[in-house]
Amino acid sequence: MPFANLKVPADTLTPESKQKLRDAVTEAFVDVYGERARPNTLVVLEEIPDGGWSLGGTVLNAEILGRS
Repeated sequence: MPFANLKVPADTLTPESKQKLRDAVTEAFVDVYGERARPNTLVVLEEIPDGGWSLGGTVLNAEILGRS
């Protein structure tokens, strides 16, 4: 079963853009594996709260990510 776990900053996507992202990832798997992959493709979209990630030891927050 194809599986994708996407992590995005919380509150940055609309319900429509989340669906667009899930559909695009599913289509990418279908492009590679063929139509048989569609019903078995699992896409998990995780929203990470502000300050919930870091890069090189620096905590990334809304200000740094440019969405303040």
